[in-house]
Order: sequence, then C-alpha cells, then structure tokens
Amino acid sequence: MQFFSGFSLKNEEHLFESYLQKSEYSVAGFSYGAIKAFKHVQKRLKEGKRVDTLQLLSPAFFQTKSMKFHRLQMLSYTKERKIYMQNFIESCFTPYEKKELEFQKTTKEELIELLEYKWSLSELLELQSKGVTIEVYLGENDAIIDVEAAKELFLEVSTLTYIKKANHFLQIN
Repeated sequence: MQFFSGFSLKNEEHLFESYLQKSEYSVAGFSYGAIKAFKHVQKRLKEGKRVDTLQLLSPAFFQTKSMKFHRLQMLSYTKERKIYMQNFIESCFTPYEKKELEFQKTTKEELIELLEYKWSLSELLELQSKGVTIEVYLGENDAIIDVEAAKELFLEVSTLTYIKKANHFLQIN
C-alpha cells in the first residue's frame, strides 16, 4: 500500500491504521495527500498498472469556499507561516486532544494546489469504470473541509464512511 501525507505532514499513516487496506494494490491519502493519491492512481492506470482501491481520508475539499477565503488563507500563510501552521493543526484536531505529529517543509505552491484543487466527478467515475474501488472517510465535526459538499460529491462515486463526531484526523475521542 502506498500512503500520501497531508499538507505539511509526514509519517501520520499510523493515525489511520483502523481504516487502511494494507494491500499491494491499494493507495491511500489523507487530506492534501488524498489529492496526491488520486493523481498517483490516475498515472498508474495510464501506465497499465493495477490499482484495486483508492482510500481518501478527509480529502481536501475547498472548491465550495469563496475567493475571499482562499486569499485570506494565502495571506495568513505568507505573512506568518509558523502561526498559520499552528492554527491549522489545532483546527485539524478540534475538539479532541492533539496527537504528536512529524512535519515537513511546505511551499506556497502546495497550499495553492490544496486550496484550488477541484474534484472532478467525471474523473472519479473514470477511475471507477476502470475497476478501482473508491473509499472516502469523512468526519462529521471536521473543521477544515466542507464536509457536506464533499459528502454530496463523493457519495455518487464511492463507498462513503461518515464518522459521527469525528474531526479532520477522524478521531472520535
């Protein structure tokens, strides 16, 4: 199984052990990593390689947010990256206890990609038509993404697991 980490994170795969399929033909991604995982699966299929399952854990979903929201995020990140990241991580864990995480350096370009990425129903359906099972996991109390809009889109093309009271990291306590 290949796992793609969330924005600014590394090695957080262990937080999702209970959800992950550990198969040679499975690909998973958390938040921003869900975008990377999706693109990776598209590439593998174009190369004629096998992928059975794509798991999207709290996939980054900002396509319903306003341009004002996007500009504010970019301004805050550019002005004071360290404070922006602290607030971002705190919001990811709300309302539960913060876990120990490992971080990696991120770029402004990655944040732009994260904020501006638009999930395409037709591209998701194309993966599905090629035999890829898509699993999406969303937390009801996710303070980061637009959970309701994500649920509406992904319900059409995936097995969707909606976890009551869970946050962005899919924690429930």
